[in-house]
Amino acid sequence: MFKSPIPLAAALLAVAQGGAAGAAEPQSSATSAQQIAHAGSQPSAAGPEAFFTGRVRVDPAWPADAGINASGAYVTFEPGARSAWHSHPKGQRLVVVSGTGLTQEWGKPMQAIRPGDVVWCPPGVKHWHGASPTTAMTHLAVTGAAEDGKNVEWMEKVTDAQYTETAR
Repeated sequence: MFKSPIPLAAALLAVAQGGAAGAAEPQSSATSAQQIAHAGSQPSAAGPEAFFTGRVRVDPAWPADAGINASGAYVTFEPGARSAWHSHPKGQRLVVVSGTGLTQEWGKPMQAIRPGDVVWCPPGVKHWHGASPTTAMTHLAVTGAAEDGKNVEWMEKVTDAQYTETAR
């Protein structure tokens, strides 16, 4: 298994977390006033080739912080694009916003996901997700972080043969 030295927030939200130039500073939720992170205040980033197949765009929404130990990002997969196999130490929720996607848990059948569907990826469960072969898909990913900040363990890429199985 490939263990990423980079947490998912840093891998997916590289420009928002991880010290990149122009990165938005995480704001503490410990204040007593509402905070607004305006759309477009954090730059989009390409999904790293080491962890994705095809064209993937990540639009950061918020970093994990003292108020909520989970990060959020909109992830758009172009047709045929997908994540590598991976797991999350604290789990992940995906809310499909648009398009048609696919997801699969290791050893189980692939499933189609559509707008409004919410996918729960339990802690430690090996899975992948992405777009269908013909339709782009965007989901909001809400990913919990362990005490050490780690929120993903990246594994091998999904093969073309695995991806082209019939979705149910």
